[in-house]
Amino acid sequence: MKIFTCNYKQVIKTVLCFFALLIVLPSDAQNDSTRFLKRLPGDSAKKTLNMDAIYNRPFLSAGKLPVAIGGYLEANTQYAVTNGVSDGFSFQFRRMTLFLSSTIARKIRFLSEIEFEDGTKEINIEFAALDIELHPLLVLRGGIVMNPIGAFNQNHDGPRWDFIDRPISATTILPATLSNAGFGIHGKYFLHNWVFGYETYLTNGFDDNIISNSQNRTSLAAGKSNPEKFEESNSGLPMFTGKFAVRHRKVGELGLSYMTGVYNKFEQDGFRLDNKRKATAMAVDFNTSLLKNRIVITGEFVKVIVEVPQTYSQLFGTQQLGGFVDLVGTLVQRKMFGWDKARLNIGCRFEYVDYNLDNFKETNQPIGDELWSIVPTVAFRPVGSTVIRFNYRFLQQRDLFGNPPSNTGVIQFGFSSYF
Repeated sequence: MKIFTCNYKQVIKTVLCFFALLIVLPSDAQNDSTRFLKRLPGDSAKKTLNMDAIYNRPFLSAGKLPVAIGGYLEANTQYAVTNGVSDGFSFQFRRMTLFLSSTIARKIRFLSEIEFEDGTKEINIEFAALDIELHPLLVLRGGIVMNPIGAFNQNHDGPRWDFIDRPISATTILPATLSNAGFGIHGKYFLHNWVFGYETYLTNGFDDNIISNSQNRTSLAAGKSNPEKFEESNSGLPMFTGKFAVRHRKVGELGLSYMTGVYNKFEQDGFRLDNKRKATAMAVDFNTSLLKNRIVITGEFVKVIVEVPQTYSQLFGTQQLGGFVDLVGTLVQRKMFGWDKARLNIGCRFEYVDYNLDNFKETNQPIGDELWSIVPTVAFRPVGSTVIRFNYRFLQQRDLFGNPPSNTGVIQFGFSSYF
């Protein structure tokens, strides 16, 4: 995910002009031409795969304008204490994201996603790609694409989740959201109650920051911050990402994904600088529902393998492991406070991350640097596209040497909504 370095003020001005055009349209025209594609958890998921998440969002179009627009925002409060010490209470405006989509012609579509994080601290292009459908099983995609590793990276919109924080494993083991310039193909096949889908891309990849960063550990998240990654590959070789998914409409979805590529600059101007060193990630994701979608279970597990030079400290692990499981149940779904299908949900997230699976060479004892977390949640959804949520996180983290863990408690209250 790259900081957007072009004239972002012009981007904001263009988007605001589009909103202004919608406002000045006659009310009848707005009512006639506005369409909302609502996605309620557990409903449209029966008919789609996780790979459809980038298009399966609410969009608003007006009249004969060729562009549809949408987006979402997230904001919350937070109070955290670690071993009895707190930095106090804070308000946080996590992000606002804008979607622009256009059907250029039959079977030719464009979609872009621009994210403003922490106010305008960072402005990131997360997706900007053209899809050309030659056949449902053969769709060409090129531009800035989201690497389909795991499920969360593509299905990361805040309003879809009853948890305020993004999963730790999806953001620190896998670096969601991960986008790169590249090209590939994807497709789907339907057979009775079964849906099969695949994606495969060649993109630019990571850089040496994976093992040369301020975190003093192996980190794919640090390796995605290269400001040149939308223009060239640091290693001079493409990174491969592929995923296969299958869904039974009455059972759920299972996805298997794989990503690998050389991350270091091993050659320059014809001179050999280093051996080729790869970073590889393998992920399994799933989701299912029970009791007519009153209970939804979502999970993702990932393993990362990085070739680290022998000269590096053991702080930099060659293997990492992490995952999460979310259980969310609907307590009440009925008319509340004037909303016809409001829902009150409760749930819990279970997380585990091990940043270094290696052993100390001297003692052959396991290296620490791991954490686990439990996050109960209470969430109120007045409509499917808006969520008000209260979370409490208990997190226990152990250092490299296995010393007694630090304990962190976090109270959060916030909301997220499509618009």
